[in-house]
Amino acid sequence: MVTTLEIDKTLLQEALDLSNHQTPTTLIEAALREYIQRRKQLKILELFGTIDYDEDYNYKQQRSSIYLTIKIETN
Repeated sequence: MVTTLEIDKTLLQEALDLSNHQTPTTLIEAALREYIQRRKQLKILELFGTIDYDEDYNYKQQRSSIYLTIKIETN
């Protein structure tokens, strides 16, 4: 796909200088990947405090029962 963009030349050159990308195309693709990754991370952070959990859940008890089951089965 061919797209024409008007980008500040100084901004583009500075980004190229700071990166290991050789062409503006690879630089822009990497920038878009980073942007997408960051937005996905922000969406995950928005879930903080919205997930309900069982206060009676005892992961230690569950782990010990798994360990005992494995131990019994190996004898």
